[in-house]
Amino acid sequence: MAAILTEPPETEPLTLDEAKAFLRVEHAAEDELIASLIKAARMAVEAATRRALIVQGFRIVLDAWPAGDRIPSPVSPLRSLTGARVRAAGGSAADLNLAAFTLDTASNVIHFERGLLTEPGQPIAGIEIEVTAGYGDDAASVPEPLRQAMRLLVARYYAQRDRVEKDELPETVRALLAPYRAVSL
Repeated sequence: MAAILTEPPETEPLTLDEAKAFLRVEHAAEDELIASLIKAARMAVEAATRRALIVQGFRIVLDAWPAGDRIPSPVSPLRSLTGARVRAAGGSAADLNLAAFTLDTASNVIHFERGLLTEPGQPIAGIEIEVTAGYGDDAASVPEPLRQAMRLLVARYYAQRDRVEKDELPETVRALLAPYRAVSL
């Protein structure tokens, strides 16, 4: 099951000023670079934890309705369900009644009532579910260990920008992220 980003975050969990203070940079000459490092650090933290830090929109794509009437979300923390549709054999989309779905935000699962839904006619990517996920709309809602992991990554990227290294997170960053990793069972 895939999750496709449809609405990127409107802000970052770290401001440019916070990152510059952590880096001890007092000039504006590298503001654009540091802003891009903040984004890269957020994306690395999100990939490692499978969590959206700031509220974002995603499309979850399925081939068929899973057995058990539940869909484990590939992104978390779930906030809302904003749309759902099935595709006919020709590719046309039909919206589904959102009352057929219930979000379990504690376990990041989407429950559905099979009897209220139609089967997709399109055998591949026939079901699309639109959700929002993220801790909140601003940096204050993001857990501090995740923000600290971002600071450390920004500092690493800034210091090592002229070197290509293995795509492995430093031990300190991995320790900060460990309690927040969403695991698949």
